[in-house]
Amino acid sequence: MTDDTIRAAGCVLWRRSPVDGEPEICLVHRPRYDDWSHPKGKLKRGEDPLAGALREVEEETGYTAVPGAPLPTARYEVNGRPKQVHYWAAEATGGSFTPNREVDRILWLPPTAARARLTQPRDRELVDAFLNALNLA
Repeated sequence: MTDDTIRAAGCVLWRRSPVDGEPEICLVHRPRYDDWSHPKGKLKRGEDPLAGALREVEEETGYTAVPGAPLPTARYEVNGRPKQVHYWAAEATGGSFTPNREVDRILWLPPTAARARLTQPRDRELVDAFLNALNLA
């Protein structure tokens, strides 16, 4: 990681479906990019990545969560700068969504539907890692 690396963190936020008890994954829609992704965001200076991931989940979705298994770190470039995003599986424990400037909609979807809705292929890979972490693959 270089000094100009953008440091970020996020979660594959999930819950048990109120209908059938199966896992559902929360996706966020960001109007600025018109994309569907996992909740994530830039870390504050000196912020612990897991703490930042949980903060971003709550800011973007309104849900608190209990962290679970670490998931693969995504590495890619944004406007010519390297970006590194640490991810965890995190089970929603409470809260409710209110649309905000960053996120105008969320969806709770079964893993297969979530994978299909995600905009970036790297985010789809996180769904597979999540299922493996929960021994559901």
